[in-house]
Amino acid sequence: MEKKLSGHCLVCGTVLTGLLGKLFRLFGIRRSGRNPNICTRCDFHIAEGRVAELSVLFADLTGFTSLTNQLGADRTFEVVDSFLKMASRHLVSHDGFIDKYIGDAVMAFFNVPIAREDHAGQAVAAAEDILDELPSLGETVGCSLQARIGIATGYARVGRLGAGERSDYTVIGDVANLASRLEGHAQPGEILVSHEVFERISASYPDGRAESLVVKGFDKPVEVYRLRRSEHASGGSPVSDAANSPSHGSLRLSLGSVLFTILGMPCAVVTTVSPLASLLGASAAFGAAAPVFGFLDQAVVRVPLQCFAVLAAFANLYTLWFGRAQRASLPETKQERRKVAVVAGLSVVALAAVGWELYVHSFVLKMPYFSP
Repeated sequence: MEKKLSGHCLVCGTVLTGLLGKLFRLFGIRRSGRNPNICTRCDFHIAEGRVAELSVLFADLTGFTSLTNQLGADRTFEVVDSFLKMASRHLVSHDGFIDKYIGDAVMAFFNVPIAREDHAGQAVAAAEDILDELPSLGETVGCSLQARIGIATGYARVGRLGAGERSDYTVIGDVANLASRLEGHAQPGEILVSHEVFERISASYPDGRAESLVVKGFDKPVEVYRLRRSEHASGGSPVSDAANSPSHGSLRLSLGSVLFTILGMPCAVVTTVSPLASLLGASAAFGAAAPVFGFLDQAVVRVPLQCFAVLAAFANLYTLWFGRAQRASLPETKQERRKVAVVAGLSVVALAAVGWELYVHSFVLKMPYFSP
């Protein structure tokens, strides 16, 4: 059964609906175009890329050339568009991430960025849903439709390739190549899966039989399994209802979730302002006689400035801690670890600067902190 869209990001927990969702949209944070169950902040977070285990799916509408000759370009465009929208809907409902559209085919992968232990089962379930809806879609568009699907599981590097607006978030590795090749070898109405996929769903397909297939680009024959909807023993999805529950768990509305969404991880703007404000406040300890420093040492300027510095520093540190806990399914990359170290370091410097200024002002200069 198709799932409704989640009310929060399944990776970081950001609220995507209601008043908070509208507030976050003012900061440019909304549903991702690749998977509406994650937010655009997580889209940006995963851009650097990493190696991960995932399942890759290719689904292709068969008979495209004959369809074009039969219906003409305009009508074929409408049919293909309807197929891709339908396929994408089922892929997203099983936590798949849309990689790209290639003519009348769609490529998606599972387990990144939404972590799912049963990602292979989710990919097969999405494939079955696509094949199940094809007859009704064919009646709607007025022609018979069939598709073939290839699925492979393995390790690959996921990240953004290219530069600027032309960059593309995609998968690089043998698993993607194998899934594409399997789709090409599948028969209409068939799901062709690799051995690694079948191992994880074999309980739902007791009659599955291994087949050795020579695949272009692979030195050795590949063990594959051909799945048809009628072969499914239970007649339902190869994953349990429990497996279909959101991987992120229950939604937690807290100060941390709001700060994390607005400030991000890390927050460059507030973290830059925070130590700057505190260092300006601390300057009174070193040159209260100077005209500029004397102005900054006035309580009406110094106190609000340092309060802002302390609040900003704590907000950044809390955001880093909260973000790391929320995004446990997305390990930090080297680039992000460097950013986090800079943010944490600047926040600590901000707090230390304010503390030093308080010490000098109160114990060295022996001046009341709130004195003008």
